[in-house]
Amino acid sequence: MAINFNNALGVHEQALMLRTQRTTMLASNIANANTPGYKARDMDFASLLAQATSERSDVGMMQTNRRHLGGLPGLNDPSAMYRVPSQPSLDGNTVDEQIENAAFARNALEHQVSFQFLNRKFTGMTKALKGE
Repeated sequence: MAINFNNALGVHEQALMLRTQRTTMLASNIANANTPGYKARDMDFASLLAQATSERSDVGMMQTNRRHLGGLPGLNDPSAMYRVPSQPSLDGNTVDEQIENAAFARNALEHQVSFQFLNRKFTGMTKALKGE
């Protein structure tokens, strides 16, 4: 009997990929904290995860070959939203370093949790295949 990884891994695979993409966005925000006119971006993780796990997902890029990897929302993707600044700066930069650092730390922790869930799923499948 074939293993269906989508059913076996559940939501954790999509969560890990989206958390990785969010890490890139938050790191870009932190790196551009002093760039005049830079607009901080983030994603609505819950809605993107729900969209990614639904049967009809529009999160990925169009694949022209079955061997191509699916895409995730990037910095230029319309699903990446601008963060509303609590105190806008005079130069037009909307990055609040404390908020970005807190979001980055929380995302890193949630990324680690998603990775641990996936690791446990694979460990369980390996044990099941070995008959342990």
